[in-house]
Amino acid sequence: MDSPYPVATPLGGEADPSFLRSLFPLLILALAMASGFTMMTSFSLVQEGAKAEMHLSDTILGVVQGVSAAVPLVLFSIPIGILVDRTHRIRLLIGLSAIWTLGTFLTAIAHNVPMLFIARMLAGIGTTGGLTAALSLIADLCVPAQRGRAMLIVTMGKSLGQAGAIALTGWLLGLFLHAATPAIFGNIAPWRSAHISLALLSFCALLPLLLMREPARREVAASTHAPFRVIFGELWARRAFLGPLFLGQVSVVMADAAAAIWAAPVLSRSYGLAPQDFAGWLGVLIFLTGVGGGILGGLVADMGQKSGRRGGLLIGAVVAAGLGIPAALYPIAPSVPLFGCALGMLILFGTITGLCTSVALTVFMPNELRGLCIGAFIAIAGLIGFGIAPTLVTWVSALLGGESHLGQGLAIVGVIVSALSFIAFTIAMRRAPEDALHEPI
Repeated sequence: MDSPYPVATPLGGEADPSFLRSLFPLLILALAMASGFTMMTSFSLVQEGAKAEMHLSDTILGVVQGVSAAVPLVLFSIPIGILVDRTHRIRLLIGLSAIWTLGTFLTAIAHNVPMLFIARMLAGIGTTGGLTAALSLIADLCVPAQRGRAMLIVTMGKSLGQAGAIALTGWLLGLFLHAATPAIFGNIAPWRSAHISLALLSFCALLPLLLMREPARREVAASTHAPFRVIFGELWARRAFLGPLFLGQVSVVMADAAAAIWAAPVLSRSYGLAPQDFAGWLGVLIFLTGVGGGILGGLVADMGQKSGRRGGLLIGAVVAAGLGIPAALYPIAPSVPLFGCALGMLILFGTITGLCTSVALTVFMPNELRGLCIGAFIAIAGLIGFGIAPTLVTWVSALLGGESHLGQGLAIVGVIVSALSFIAFTIAMRRAPEDALHEPI
């Protein structure tokens, strides 16, 4: 590998790589993200087996699944973001890959709740931190006009990983449940064997990272080792742009998080469907709209960037946020097909805004601020989106008359936060800087 601190190159210099030349390292990053998100979300498919073997309650499972995911978001996203800005990112990503691989292996051998909690937390720390490092690397592998499509490739890896958590883990579990494979890991529960297999696959998936070289950092306004007072001064100077951008994306996450938690109960309570009646088509819907949103988000981000209009990169986010307002009415749709179509549109538009926001951070923020900003976005969005939005829905439904009004409460919260995101993204677009080396007006 080259020096851990490559020389920064300016925007548009001779060192600018072609997109095809950047494709190989982008595919390696996509593979790493696919692996990480598979390891992070794989336990949900085998948790019933773990519950039976370890005699766990639903409350304990909720802590293991929920709190272990929230802790990395809140406590580690910003520190890891600072490391991304100031250290060798490839080495950091390899270390984070090893952490999520270790978390997967420890899941397989955990025999008490504290160990299982730590194992799932390590998987979350590695994956969310790895995503921050990957986004920073993307920015230096491609020029600004190419970052939308580059982000699309890595986002596809993330979506593949989330789908793989269901498909791959389910396939492995089936193999060990039906004794279709030898007991190569000894006389242990099938869900444990599945996670040992996943850990081995994760180790293999991180090996291509050893082939990557740390790219030179581009668009550095101060220094990657500038004192923190300088870094926070740069953040403060961009507050008029970052504030509404944060607000817009956090509002989108609130709508998406509320949908992820309450869509299934609404289908059961308001439409009379059993879980087996909608699990299949709902899973396919979430995957397809996530992938479709990633593709559209990458394309519209690059098209907006090429428009030459100030803040044009965020045009797609503004339009998607606006279309998300009527889509948020899905919980009160008159039929299940309309419910599914509107929910799919909400997920699609949310994915577009998320990708446009990520690209905006890589284009409009100096290199020494990107990891910190991405980490702060992940921490704040996770805390508010998953910590406040679901409870807000139940509070509104209680005001309306109780649990039977869950659908109306979900629709009200969804419309309000979607409208807020539209306003915030519009303001952010108008206040966007010319590029990463210029402060907003």
